[in-house]
Parts: sequence; C-alpha cells; structure tokens
Amino acid sequence: MKTLSTILLLIASVLPVAAAKPKIPDPNGDYRRCMFVDSKQRFMRYRMLSPDKLTYGKKYPLVVFMHGYGERGDDNVSQLTYGSRLFSNPVNAEKYPAYVVFPQCRADQWTVGDSDATFRPGSPVPPESESEEIVMELIQDLMSINPIDPDRVYLVGMSMGAIAIYDMVCRYPDLFAAAVPICGAVNPDRLAEAKDVNFMIFHGEDDEIIPLICGRSAYTALRNDGADVQYIEFPGLGHECWDAAFNYPELLPWLFSKKRAPIAAETMENVAQILPSE
Repeated sequence: MKTLSTILLLIASVLPVAAAKPKIPDPNGDYRRCMFVDSKQRFMRYRMLSPDKLTYGKKYPLVVFMHGYGERGDDNVSQLTYGSRLFSNPVNAEKYPAYVVFPQCRADQWTVGDSDATFRPGSPVPPESESEEIVMELIQDLMSINPIDPDRVYLVGMSMGAIAIYDMVCRYPDLFAAAVPICGAVNPDRLAEAKDVNFMIFHGEDDEIIPLICGRSAYTALRNDGADVQYIEFPGLGHECWDAAFNYPELLPWLFSKKRAPIAAETMENVAQILPSE
C-alpha cells in the first residue's frame, strides 16, 4: 500500500516545475527607452517604436502620442498604458511602418492654464509650456537623425494630451499634417490658425471631465473655417472613450493617408525655423 508521502511524490513528479514556466513577453518591449536633453539642458524621457525594416531612400511618418493626466511621471513606462499597442500590433506595424514616439510629461500638465476660462471664446492665448517646448525640440531632433517624411508628422493624444494637441497645432500649424484629439478641449477661436491641418476628433457623449460641448465646438469651428475635419461622438461613453477611439476602424487608414498642406511662400521662413535642415 502506497503511503500518502509516496502519492504526493508521484503527483509532484508529473507536475510542471514552477521555475520552468515560460516568461510572458513585455507587450511594450517594442518601444525603445530613450531620453532627450534639449538646448536648455532640460530632459524628457520617451519611448520610440521604429519601422521593422527600413528601405534605403524612403521616408516614414512620425506619430507623436501625447498621454493623459494619469500617465505623468519619470518611469518611462506609464505613458504607454493607452494607445501603444495600436501601433505595435504586428499587423498595423507592417501595414503602416512609422516612427511612433511616446514622450512622458514629468509633472504638472502638458499645457499652461488648463482652466475652464482657457477654453472659452475670447480668452487670451496662454504661453507655451516648458513641456511643449521640449516636445517640439524633440520632434526637430528626431527629424534630423531619422528618415522621417516632413509632410507626414502626426499628433495623437487623449484628455490632457488632446488639449496639448490642440495647442500645438495652433502654434505650429505648418508642421503637422494631422491631429487626433480624443476627449480634449480648446478655445475654438484659435482653430482658425490650424484650418489647414487634418483633424479626426473623438468625444464621449457622457464625458464628465471635459464636457461634450468642447468636442462639438471644436468641430464646428474647424468646419466653418473650411478644414478637413471628422468628428466621432460615442453615445453612452464618458471621458474614458479612448479605447473606442483606438478601435475605430478608420482611424489608422485615415491618419496615415494625410499629408501636410502645401506651404505658402510667406510662411516658408517660419517653417525653416521649426524643421531641421536637410
């Protein structure tokens, strides 16, 4: 008769050893850890996804993703919480090879003056934030050292990051080809400056943080200015509507089809100060 200890030994002999359990790959491992130091010695951590295969002489789009309030910090990980897998998905990465960058805001907010008054028509334009200045210089640096198509630079972001997107395209409309703000806000008066930028705006109908009127008023202002703008409103969803936006089937085909509008001669001098020299 087998003893209890013998039976337990037999069971243990056929069970897998815990130490042999396969390691689960890091879903964000495709994004390289980087740190950028600007001309004023200010630093910003970021993660970058590069095209799997580079073709000599070909230039690729650049997507800059601006994260939300909850992903701030210094860990260089949190900013990948939302949106990163959309671009690293192997099917999407093969179909739409691009440089995709996720900078991380260290503290405070991407922009200056994120109060209700900032978004009201007639309110003064706030100064550019330190974080935005660093991101803009980071974009210039990336474009100078990588084969990036200057006509296909895109901004995608959510919540606090969407507010930053609106602000950045209004300040630098000649740099960006397309913008995808998800549940963001802007003073609609400012959008006349960005009428040549292509927009796809997302907003949740029941947004309890940034009211629905913010998305609707941005769309109306852009449409009235003759911009190429699409507006997608999610019925029954609140502020956290970004998963629905990332799963919107037309998002990536729309985004990667867009190119920067032809630049008027009178703006070439200003653009030359933004873009890196060839």
